[in-house]
This record gives sequence, structure tokens and C-alpha cells, in this order.
Amino acid sequence: MKTYSARPADIDKKWVLIDAEGVVLGRLASLVAMRLRGKHKATFTPHMDMGDNVIIINADKVQMTGNKRADKRYYWHTGFPGGIKFRTAGQILEGRFPERVIVKAVERMLPGGPLSRKQMGNLRVYAGAEHPHEAQNPEVVDLASKNPKNTRSA
Repeated sequence: MKTYSARPADIDKKWVLIDAEGVVLGRLASLVAMRLRGKHKATFTPHMDMGDNVIIINADKVQMTGNKRADKRYYWHTGFPGGIKFRTAGQILEGRFPERVIVKAVERMLPGGPLSRKQMGNLRVYAGAEHPHEAQNPEVVDLASKNPKNTRSA
């Protein structure tokens, strides 16, 4: 039996819409990472961009389990001695760009490399319920109903 390897002509990309309101961050990120890579397809080929285009709305209403909202820290360094800084997940979600929490979670679930950076270009995250991709007729994926553990009340 020969191993199947997809060609660029065989790739069928879809548009998927996911509402993040009340959904647990890690479960959302793992599903989105799988969709971006294309691992949900029977024709998955590791070296090709097989994944779907994913739109996430209501990113500011994503939930975290435990004390992660207060304890999870996102670090960066200014480049100067002693210049390490951090913000908690709660500060970012209440700040100007709450979609960055989801983007970072998905980015860290993909393998590093040029292909993963290209696949991250297929992810669009919006803080509110509005998005400019209505013309693509995205298929709605209800992540909350797939498993009771996927949602959490505040």
C-alpha cells in the first residue's frame, strides 16, 4: 500500500466560525490548532498547508479554569538589564487587545517552523461578535456543545 501525499490541487480549504464565549481557552486552542494544521481531514499531509481558515469571535469572553486568569503570566524582555516584564492573562483580557491570549495559546500548540507561521496566517481572532468575513459563508462550529467540559460559567 502506498502512502498518500496530497498535491496543491487536492487541497480543499473551508472557512470555520467559532464563538469563544464561555469556552475554556485550552480546549478552544487545541481544536483550532488541529483545524489550522488540517489534522481533522483524512487527507492530512504533514508538509502541506491543509488546514481551514478559522474565525474566532468574542475572544474577550473566553474562560479559564482554576486561578489562571490571575496567575498565568505572559513575559517579555525589553532588551535592557533587568528588563523582564509580565502581564497576567486577566490584565490582557481586560486590556486593549484581548484576542492576543487566544492567538498565543494557538501559536504555542503548533510546531515551530515556516509552515506553522503560514498556518497562523489562516487564523482571525476578533474581540467582539462582529467580523468582516460574511462573504466567505463560514461554517459555524459549536464547540460548547461537543463536550460539557468545554464550557465554564464565570
